[in-house]
Amino acid sequence: MRKRRSDKSVVGIVDAQVSNNCIEEALELIDARRLIKEHDTVVITPNMVDSKSAATGTVVHPDLLRKLIRYVKKSNPFRIVIAAGSGGTQTSKVFDEIGFNRVIEEERVEFIDLNYGPYTEITLNNKIVPSTKINKLLEEMDVHISFTPIKMHKEATVSLGIKNVALSWPPGEIHGIPKKNLGIHEDLHNFITAMGEAVPIDITILTGMNGMTGTGPSDGKPVNSHLVVAGTDPVAADAVACRLMGFLPQAVQYLFQLFRNGVGEADVKKLDLRGVPLVQAEELYSMAAIGERIAIDRDHILSMHGE
Repeated sequence: MRKRRSDKSVVGIVDAQVSNNCIEEALELIDARRLIKEHDTVVITPNMVDSKSAATGTVVHPDLLRKLIRYVKKSNPFRIVIAAGSGGTQTSKVFDEIGFNRVIEEERVEFIDLNYGPYTEITLNNKIVPSTKINKLLEEMDVHISFTPIKMHKEATVSLGIKNVALSWPPGEIHGIPKKNLGIHEDLHNFITAMGEAVPIDITILTGMNGMTGTGPSDGKPVNSHLVVAGTDPVAADAVACRLMGFLPQAVQYLFQLFRNGVGEADVKKLDLRGVPLVQAEELYSMAAIGERIAIDRDHILSMHGE
């Protein structure tokens, strides 16, 4: 896999209730503008898993996608591509019914449906799915942004930046819709680990403004915590979002494995955390999700294993 644009593990947290532009502020916290160059092809993978509205917490909000596109445009990249491959229904249905089509047309950026080719083939460190065809956009992108709600998931424990990419990029034309024909879900955590190793993510943006608790990725309870998490390290960003939901890294098998494999940092004590303090963010999320202020790190920031 190509190297990420940044080897630093910087994570920023923003409370949208006190922000004029939460997406821009979160990205500025992690100095994202430095990571995008004029000659770059920037690919944004937004969560478009199903045609349920953003209010349900299933997909990212079109208005927030517009804010992200406009932020990227400020760096004047050569090409901006919105790329998604729905696993719940045809991507075109999500595209039209949720309103992503209007945003993409008005902002004049490209759209590529990852459920179809043209393809390249990648090798995966996975016994069940040792390789897969994948859209050749993978070979063309210089900066990759994963953009998704903060969600619990009934199989993957959480659905965050890494899982969003791991299930968006395998083509439905080959793996089926839902993407279960060739064995992805036979050992889902190890498949996500393999995809996390093979497909780099340079910038992660996780929105709790339309998140989900319970039986995600599309049937849980909507949660509006007003939080946005952004990071230069996909493992680090996901690890912070896991804390909001009460999970240490080892609670999410693929995240812990990616940490152990050296893909990113999951120990929050070693992160450069900026913006809203972690404990405050945890309390904001838990209050929105369950109506009580609960913080896994209330007494002190816990180690990898809760010490």
